[in-house]
Amino acid sequence: MLGESIYIRGREAFTGGSPQAVYEELWQRGRKGRLRARAIMAIAALLLCGLLVNVVFGIVAAVLLASADALVHWRLYNASRVWRRGLRGVGRMDRTLRLTLERRGHRVLHGRVVPGHETADELVVGPGGVWLVHNEAWAPDAEISHHGGRLFIDGRTQSKLVGGLTARAAAAQRLVSERYGAPVTVTPVLAVHGGKLARSPFTADGIVFAPPLRLVRWMRRNPTAEHSAEEVEAIARAAVHSLPIGGRTMTDAPPPPSRVAKTPPAEAPVTAAPATAAPLAADPVPAAPVQVETVEPGEVEPAGEAGGGGDAVTTAA
Repeated sequence: MLGESIYIRGREAFTGGSPQAVYEELWQRGRKGRLRARAIMAIAALLLCGLLVNVVFGIVAAVLLASADALVHWRLYNASRVWRRGLRGVGRMDRTLRLTLERRGHRVLHGRVVPGHETADELVVGPGGVWLVHNEAWAPDAEISHHGGRLFIDGRTQSKLVGGLTARAAAAQRLVSERYGAPVTVTPVLAVHGGKLARSPFTADGIVFAPPLRLVRWMRRNPTAEHSAEEVEAIARAAVHSLPIGGRTMTDAPPPPSRVAKTPPAEAPVTAAPATAAPLAADPVPAAPVQVETVEPGEVEPAGEAGGGGDAVTTAA
């Protein structure tokens, strides 16, 4: 749709008539009333304290009272920030864990997919155990309570939410234990963003509910196991391999080339070299036969008659 933001597309919180939009509009309408009430309280404190003590004390009291009133209203408005933006509070919980538990030797895995279930927002592995953290945001006036060990929000049970989170933690526990080679307990917890909590933290349907900071404090004070630093790293590696990101299962990396046994190259088959014909030599020219004339003893002619005046030597056969 033309004019629609590409960053908040699909969020019901930014559509007209949504609970978030109505809450924002009512808050803006009440701004003048809050400022008027704050000014009246500050003037009253100034006059009363100025008459009873002195003017300086009256000014300080008026400033402190106005500041306290502004802080209270800001905290009420900021508590619903996650819900007003249509989020679940994953980013806020990530920052909280990074500034607290990760600095104390805990390993935190973000956005891990449990095969067959929904994504686990955070998986915290620490010396005190393993926790699967889920985040939910409710309206500022939503009443979150528990009765008889069950969770109620505005008087209604949350069977789907509780059942899905419990099954997810059980599946993660089974997969991590198989990969680690020993039983590992995964405890489901839920970080509450917004709403009205009568008392926190509390346990309902086997899940611990609390705001982010109180939930982190509860995880530190209520360990479920005892793991050494080496075990924490081993369990975290097992979780990395068994709980993929985006549905992609990780496999063990192949050994480096230096550790792979080098196989000698296969010997090439020995083939007989083709016989080459020797160069043909030219046939030798046969020498002309030497004819030896045989002279019979009686046919020897006298030297003087043999053709003319020279000495001749005749060999008798």
